[in-house]
Amino acid sequence: MNAASAAPEVLAVGRLGVDLYPLQDGVGLAEVTTFGKYLGGSAANVSVAAARYGHRAALMSRVGDDPFGRYLLDELTRLGVENRYVATDEDFKTPITFCEIFPPDDFPLYFYREPAAPDLQIRVADVEASAVRDTSLLWLTVTGLSEEPSRQTHFDLLERRSRRPHTVLDLDYRPMFWPDAVAARRQIDRVLDAVTVTVGNLEECEVAVGESDPHRAADALLERGVELAIVKQGPRGVLAKTRDEQVEVSAHPVEVVNGLGAGDAFGGALCHGLLEGWPLARTLRYANAAGGIVAGRRECSTAMPTLDEVARVVDGGA
Repeated sequence: MNAASAAPEVLAVGRLGVDLYPLQDGVGLAEVTTFGKYLGGSAANVSVAAARYGHRAALMSRVGDDPFGRYLLDELTRLGVENRYVATDEDFKTPITFCEIFPPDDFPLYFYREPAAPDLQIRVADVEASAVRDTSLLWLTVTGLSEEPSRQTHFDLLERRSRRPHTVLDLDYRPMFWPDAVAARRQIDRVLDAVTVTVGNLEECEVAVGESDPHRAADALLERGVELAIVKQGPRGVLAKTRDEQVEVSAHPVEVVNGLGAGDAFGGALCHGLLEGWPLARTLRYANAAGGIVAGRRECSTAMPTLDEVARVVDGGA
């Protein structure tokens, strides 16, 4: 089987767009005068992060038939991510996202995705069944469950996948994409028994299973059939549980520039640790360090670190 037809090691599914991030900190968008343009979207960022560790990564998504869409297709290739499952949608424009940067912990996001975004128009026909079945790691996000036809496509992908390891659900709850948290929980509830790994912060875990305590949230996810539940606790670090193991790892301290890409960097390192069969504690240390590195940089996708960069932080205390 040649590389072009082989299933990727990592197949991420979901949001893809253009990030326009201000080059001035501490001021609102009304006062910003210059922006940097970057590839963005949570699933796209995770695919880039996985590629930075040397994995064959692909993204399943859509872009508009416009200059921004062509930029994203080219940028995926430049960043080492296969774009063969990124279709061009004839009806909707490529979305853009603006943020404001108020370090250390205020980064408002403004999504321009109306009336609908191409990445929520994905169909199961956009990807070969063998790629979904045979990829070593399938990465899905809760945002993909927020609208049709993406919602049904996610159900179909999970049916094809048949709960093979590693099938990961990023809880990735964005309130602006849902009528309310109850609607999100209803859809999450439909897929928890079809995935093997979940990862989310405390708010996202509460939306998913109604528990705000990290241990109870992890336990509730395990009770639903998840094999590995990861709960990110911000400055308190991260908790992970399986049926046989519990690991807590402290946060990696960093001077925050822009915290928006940290979770995706965490996700990329998590992919690497799972694929390499690392012990859970080592995986979480690397994931925390990767998140800290990106939080100390302005952009998201192009800020994703290499394995050597993360190792220097973890092993050298840099």
